[in-house]
Amino acid sequence: MSPKKARNVFVVVIVAIGLVFGGLAHQDMLFSRPAEAQKTAIDTHATEDSVADLVESLNAFSLDMYAKLCSGNHSNVFFSPYSIFVALAMTYEGARGETAQEMHTVLRFRQNNHTTLCSFGKIYNLLNVDAEYTLHTANALWTQENYPFLQEYLHFIENYYMGDATDVNFTYAEQAAQTISQWVEENTGGKIKDFITGDDIHPLTRLILTNAIYFKGNWRYQFPPENTENKAFEVSPDTTVDVPTMSMSHSGVKLQYAETDDMQMLELPYESEKLSMTIFLPRENNVSKIEHMMTPDNLTQWQESLIETQVDMSLPKFSLETEYRLKQVLMDMGMAIPFTLDADFSGMNGNQDLYIDKVIHKAFIEVNEKGTEAAGATSVHMSLTSVPDNVVFNANHPFLFIIQHQETGTILFMGKICNPQ
Repeated sequence: MSPKKARNVFVVVIVAIGLVFGGLAHQDMLFSRPAEAQKTAIDTHATEDSVADLVESLNAFSLDMYAKLCSGNHSNVFFSPYSIFVALAMTYEGARGETAQEMHTVLRFRQNNHTTLCSFGKIYNLLNVDAEYTLHTANALWTQENYPFLQEYLHFIENYYMGDATDVNFTYAEQAAQTISQWVEENTGGKIKDFITGDDIHPLTRLILTNAIYFKGNWRYQFPPENTENKAFEVSPDTTVDVPTMSMSHSGVKLQYAETDDMQMLELPYESEKLSMTIFLPRENNVSKIEHMMTPDNLTQWQESLIETQVDMSLPKFSLETEYRLKQVLMDMGMAIPFTLDADFSGMNGNQDLYIDKVIHKAFIEVNEKGTEAAGATSVHMSLTSVPDNVVFNANHPFLFIIQHQETGTILFMGKICNPQ
């Protein structure tokens, strides 16, 4: 048997950051959006229906990935499905044949045409706006200098994903890593430094794709700092830890709330109410029961059931930093060929000599009194219970949460808190 021809590789590096700090007092943490982020993507042919279809695909992918990341995992989880989805979508633009089909299935795309591309552009434009909060997304391609990528592919990424291509020399791995890490640092408010090293760059690397997302927002209704005190958090029936816990009671504030026999659900809006955090709290300390019910249909049903009511609530302060190497996760989800020598990414360079080597994702979130910086499956239909005039929402045991863009419904961040310490 003759040896297989050496293949070039491209590495998908996906970066996400969610930051929650106590107001704007931390001046060294403030983030100035780069001037180039003010440009707008092409969204000419996007329609309300096409954007909704793309968001449905993204959110279904979000729940699929959450299920994989949480499978057998009783630790904290935090990631940006939006960031991962967009980076993989940029990769998908160059995929062909069975490689494209596998990615199409995993990404849950309903269609792949000019309207879908414009829908990516429309979502990008809606997210990157000046508001009472800071939300910034950025894409970039790092290409091996003098390597002949197709101009059509680079055009797609530049115009629909706002990703500029920058030539680097991957032969000098450490220097290339420093250049990319500097971009990551600049696009994550300085929170992620030295993101990749020379060890992450293969001698045959020809392309690295990066996506960064940064969010910093204050709560619409902030928790009084004087109410914060150490309280018990039940990690498991046998383990309890004391953690700083925020509380808000008898405030007259009304929030979007719903409950079932198994769960309480509470939506906490950020300033301007264009983004929100929704918390899913099991009535018993059994977060896996909610995880098994977390399907696109159920999520929609639960959110449509929210009604405004007065809530006395307690929520632990927490801070998470996570890093995931997603190659095996994506292969388990059905995206196997793209990581093998049989991959076909000829839409990038006209040849079948590229495959994915790594998919790296890193995320950070901190939640405090002021705010946050930072399907096909069997549907379980649950009966909603009536909501009293005043409810108690005490997040003193593991819970799930999502941070969502209200106008489009896009899930930007998703996670699980098993231990706030």
